[in-house]
Amino acid sequence: MGLSWQQGPLAPGAIGRFLVPDPLPERLLFAEPLRRRMRVKFGGAWIADSEDVVLLHEPGRYPVAYFPLGDIFPDVLQASGYRTEHSDLGPTSWYTVRAGAHSGPRAAWQHTGLPDYASELKERVAFGWRAMDAFYEEDERTDLSVLTPVEGQTFCPYKGLASYFDVGSAHMAAWSYQDAWTEAGRISGHISFEPDKVAVTLDGQQLQPEPGQAVIPHGIDRDLTTDEVAASKPS
Repeated sequence: MGLSWQQGPLAPGAIGRFLVPDPLPERLLFAEPLRRRMRVKFGGAWIADSEDVVLLHEPGRYPVAYFPLGDIFPDVLQASGYRTEHSDLGPTSWYTVRAGAHSGPRAAWQHTGLPDYASELKERVAFGWRAMDAFYEEDERTDLSVLTPVEGQTFCPYKGLASYFDVGSAHMAAWSYQDAWTEAGRISGHISFEPDKVAVTLDGQQLQPEPGQAVIPHGIDRDLTTDEVAASKPS
């Protein structure tokens, strides 16, 4: 379970509580050692390989892997000059990631002015999940890296705005309501797959679409833009 995603204990939508006498801060970050070897591939080449990865769990985000600078291959990181400020972790510097002829602007970052309580992340760099070709834990590929975001969204009056992904070469084979309407909040951030575009198995059995089954995009009602739809989300 993601600690800071969906209804995890550190997530904004947590449904339980910590049994402590004093109220906790609204935002809690949690860092944990992965205890497994993790590698990163970009531009068809390995660019990082570490057995000392730290996972950061942050409210509303997937866990992010932070690699020691010494475990990132030479010449992979190029300072971009771009800076941001993280609300909890302070100044953040961004890098262009390079491998051969391939480059990814702002594809990695490092928190350069960490507070003392976040010392686990010092001298570490994180790579954007979707900016890389793939992440591997031991010899297993981390699934999230095979999803490529697709431009454009559709609207469902019951669930809200849907975002789409390519799965490998299968175009728009997956979709997700990243911030579903309140009544359907339990599906926020979950991924659904088109069984007629990719093989979907459940308990070892491959699922098949029913005869004539297809997903019909709703589009945007009454010529609203996606920003206008998002602004009209019920509270």
